[in-house]
Amino acid sequence: MTRYSTPAAERCVLAVDVGGTTMKGSVVGEDGRIRHSLVVPSQTATDTEPIDAVRALCLRLRDDALALGATPVGVGVVTPGIVDEAAGVVRYASNIRFRDVPLRTLVGQDLGLPAAIGHDARAAGLAEAVAGAGRGLDNFLLLPLGTGIAATVVLHGEPVTGASWSAGEVGHTPVHPGGEPCSCGQRGCLEVYASAGGMARRYARLGGTSGLDSQAIAEATGTDPLARSVWDTATHALGTALTTLTLTLDPACIILGGGLAEAGAQLLDPVRDTLRASLAWRSAPPVLTSTFGALAAQVGAAILARRAAGLPVPQGWGAPLPESVGLR
Repeated sequence: MTRYSTPAAERCVLAVDVGGTTMKGSVVGEDGRIRHSLVVPSQTATDTEPIDAVRALCLRLRDDALALGATPVGVGVVTPGIVDEAAGVVRYASNIRFRDVPLRTLVGQDLGLPAAIGHDARAAGLAEAVAGAGRGLDNFLLLPLGTGIAATVVLHGEPVTGASWSAGEVGHTPVHPGGEPCSCGQRGCLEVYASAGGMARRYARLGGTSGLDSQAIAEATGTDPLARSVWDTATHALGTALTTLTLTLDPACIILGGGLAEAGAQLLDPVRDTLRASLAWRSAPPVLTSTFGALAAQVGAAILARRAAGLPVPQGWGAPLPESVGLR
């Protein structure tokens, strides 16, 4: 990731995106540019408590910002799972072993800064609404495709949380009732077939090379029949799920994000074909790729941090520089 020089005494915010495998942290300047970034393991497979790893990363980012001559004024941390943003509590996140963690209080006290806690997919949707593919739209859907799949429903420019902070958990929508088991306890979930992690696990389980990730599977579709089958099943499952979401929510557009979306036309074309073929009486909404890609949740976390600090977030704040587009 590009690093920029930091003007003396510039105010900045700290942004952290906690994932099941890695945590990504950034120091973000007043203009929305990333000044410094870190990627560290989530450490969920060690004796270290995940919450301790998150707190340590936030402290490290604060120290790095000060060393760069920037003054942190707020921090935003986003996680997967069921997140109560209003209370600042991660109610449940299985991939990072969080249950009823008062993350806003802990991080805010550690740093002595205003803190905001958010859901990673909803934060990504906020970033797309402010400065990405959803900018200027009254409503749209964002689906980051990563270790799992969640959807962000954006209405009037703001993500919808739902009655129990669980809106958008479409990864556990059954697309093959009675199908393959999911870690959630159900069978046939979308995540099993169409998430990056699910595709890799499914490919290995069906006899493919263990350790091959979704990018490698995509690259092998021309020569490996199993890779082709896994990929085709994934794109069809995703297109089917988008059909249900379209008929339910009538979005102005659907934005696909996360690492899997970087496959471009190889993913988008069959997903669009399935969506169009499944809608008999209406046209399909445009299916686009995220402006921010894998950085979307971090940008959203920075927006939440600025709001917590009482700073304005104008339209276009954090938009990628033209030369950085496509380099995510």
